[in-house]
Amino acid sequence: QLQLAESGGGLVQPGGSLRLSCVGSIYTLDHYTIGWFRQAPGKEREGVACHSVKDGTTAYAASVKGRFAASWGDAPNTVYLQMNSLHAEDTGVYYCAATRDPYLCSRDYARMFKDEYWREYWGQGIQVTVNT
Repeated sequence: QLQLAESGGGLVQPGGSLRLSCVGSIYTLDHYTIGWFRQAPGKEREGVACHSVKDGTTAYAASVKGRFAASWGDAPNTVYLQMNSLHAEDTGVYYCAATRDPYLCSRDYARMFKDEYWREYWGQGIQVTVNT
């Protein structure tokens, strides 16, 4: 059973950067697509990044495109979400999740953040706060 754990969150000033890590409990994540989601206080959870680890395909929500980048980590069971030019609106709890479809981002781009793909594997979430 795959387990995921996020790290790297914290407090950052507007315009600053953070890098989140998502580590899986198995040897490699390349059979999965990793999704990054966030939930701000009082708001619904939203998908921000999709990373099909096997072929490197990435896709992003419009709100973060050009500022966030998903990539392989330093180990085959680790992926990163680099977040730059952070705004106060980026504040929230960030989660990584995994789905068994290794090509989801390109196969179903229009629906890649739909709940039906992300039922099984979630991290515990980590707080990101953008504030002066």
